[in-house]
Amino acid sequence: MEDKCTMVISGSQLMSYISDFTTICWFMEPEFQEAVRRLHRVVGNAVVDDRYIVVGTGSTQLYQAALYALTSPGGPEPVSVVSASPYYSAYPEETDYLRSGLYKWAGDAYEFDKNGTGPYIEVVNSPNNPDGTLREAVVKNRGDEGKLIHDLAYYWPQYTPIIRPADHDIMTFTFSKSTGHAGSRIGWAVVKDKEVARKMSKFIEMSTLGVSKDSQQRAAKIMGVICDDYKNFKSDELFFEHTRRVMAERWERLRQVVDRNQVFSLPKYPKRYCLFSGELIEPYPGFAWLEAKEEEEEIDSQKVLRGCIKVQGRTGSRFGVAQKYVRVSLLSNEEVFNQFLERLSTINSISNGH
Repeated sequence: MEDKCTMVISGSQLMSYISDFTTICWFMEPEFQEAVRRLHRVVGNAVVDDRYIVVGTGSTQLYQAALYALTSPGGPEPVSVVSASPYYSAYPEETDYLRSGLYKWAGDAYEFDKNGTGPYIEVVNSPNNPDGTLREAVVKNRGDEGKLIHDLAYYWPQYTPIIRPADHDIMTFTFSKSTGHAGSRIGWAVVKDKEVARKMSKFIEMSTLGVSKDSQQRAAKIMGVICDDYKNFKSDELFFEHTRRVMAERWERLRQVVDRNQVFSLPKYPKRYCLFSGELIEPYPGFAWLEAKEEEEEIDSQKVLRGCIKVQGRTGSRFGVAQKYVRVSLLSNEEVFNQFLERLSTINSISNGH
């Protein structure tokens, strides 16, 4: 799709901080907002009518903006932020990085549901990074004490069945996972409440004085090309069908290697009806969530992969679970993915962490 997605920005374009001062998110390009709404309508993965869109420098910035919006102006104690384990490994560090007096990381949502007290924010990551499962909130409804952020970075047809249009108070998405353009550093939030959207926009204004217009315009162009293809059916293989086929092939080959060497296990995912494809399909997550079959509790799967076959993964302890789990990305280029499978196939057993 390279030629169709090419765009030219002249030296005199996009020079101002301001995009549209009449909107809450005044640094958001109108073309970008329209492209986001159009893409969600094509895929059917989120309700965008009568919702506010907030653009950010990736979903990482939007996560901080949402925490600020839900906790300011603050109370006597920081608000607890929780997520069900295994949770995304960056949540603890991102939450506590600024040492804010507004909020603090409080760990596993399951534990908080049993023993936690006071105001809280639960982050619902669905499909979940690292294990690819579709999730709902864990902490039982406590009235006004609890608020939710839905991180839907991977809720796209190449990774998971689209079981319904998501409709939550705050939903964050990212260009890096929808199309793979991580280097553009573009994310967006779909927000119900006007005041929350205003506070999120203010956070981004104060931290980076907006978001790159060049990146917004490029993202809008690429999203527009994808949507045009679905409108006109001009391509031999449409974008999400192509990317889903790639993920399906990778998962089939990965499962063959894992089943053959009997050292690790992978989660099994049930088929669900996908509104986008109109078929019963299974998930193909962007990560392999490997669990060592060796019964040794102290086994560190990350060290095994790094030390034995020079493969970089992320240990389960970063996700709030045992280190016998390890997450490995499946989103590399074809050459790297092939090397990963070739090296993984050489592990025949694990004994004493080797």
